[in-house]
Amino acid sequence: MSQPSPHPQQIPVVVLTGFLGSGKTTLLNHLLHRSGGSRIGAIVNDFGAIEIDAMAVAGALGDSTVSLGNGCLCCAVDASELDQYLERLAEPSLGIDVIVIEASGLAEPQELVRMLLASEHPGVIYGGLVEVVDAAEFEDTRGRHPEIDRHLALADLVVVNKLDRAVDGERVLGLVRSLVDRAAVVPAIYGRIDPEFLFDCRPSEERIGQLSFDDLHEHGPEGSEDHTGADHTGHLHTAYDSLSFVSPEPLDPRRLMTFLDSRPEGLYRIKGYVDFGPYDLRNRYAVHAVGRFLRFYPEPWPAGDERLTQLVLIGSGIDAAALGKELQVCKNDAPHADEHGMWGVLRYVRHPEEDGADPAWSDPA
Repeated sequence: MSQPSPHPQQIPVVVLTGFLGSGKTTLLNHLLHRSGGSRIGAIVNDFGAIEIDAMAVAGALGDSTVSLGNGCLCCAVDASELDQYLERLAEPSLGIDVIVIEASGLAEPQELVRMLLASEHPGVIYGGLVEVVDAAEFEDTRGRHPEIDRHLALADLVVVNKLDRAVDGERVLGLVRSLVDRAAVVPAIYGRIDPEFLFDCRPSEERIGQLSFDDLHEHGPEGSEDHTGADHTGHLHTAYDSLSFVSPEPLDPRRLMTFLDSRPEGLYRIKGYVDFGPYDLRNRYAVHAVGRFLRFYPEPWPAGDERLTQLVLIGSGIDAAALGKELQVCKNDAPHADEHGMWGVLRYVRHPEEDGADPAWSDPA
């Protein structure tokens, strides 16, 4: 399988927000240059919809820019206008794998999310909200803009940037973690986070099997590379641990939802495919989780493929062995399905033809 998107027909749209100077553009530039070969489309506030080759220089966009007009994205355009930009980027001939919306520093994240959830374009799907904060200026920014607490509560991933400039980075990290609602909190310098936290990177060569992401074991903590987050070529992310889980036995949907509902704070990312066996013999379920954001994408089993559950979990400070044991408990070889067993999973499934509120995202207000 070569598609890095969590669903073959839908492109995830990630919203990138944060106050002025937090480092959003730096982070976006990092993603563009370290995307693992994936093709990123970007909608940049004050510039417009841009079709970008992920390996191109982000600053050399030239005539590819389309003006959105003055003001914040959430105020300058409505949902139908945003759909026009999304439609351009979702054009199949472009081969876009993920779309990143970099909002203005004064944008209202909640409104941007609502606009995306109101999108009627069948080729895209909301992929989560990322809030970038400046560790060195966080407390001052919070004093001037108390609404940052609400923004953090909405986020699925929080990037605490510029930690090298903070007087007490650990204290800032602790404060941010106290303000989030199950969001993953990732420390960063110069916006350098692993792109895998946000989307699956296109493999550099054809791989055997179903998963569309690079083999994380090549970058694991037991290797020879330094994973301290320092400025070294080839590993521009903070330290992380990963767990690969493969099961030829189907998983029980209720047990899996219990596992997902209790996932630990340091578990940033879950991705892969789940076989629910007799609960759905026709489909496998692609799973995509970033922080508190969770979605399942049912898709028909490819003809001739072995029916396996294949998951990768990425986090910092996680007990990989314990998580592996918890996933083992989710196995279920029962030949029959409980008619209500899939209800928990289906809460996090949204099909392209569905309109209205998204069950996988809620306003915590």
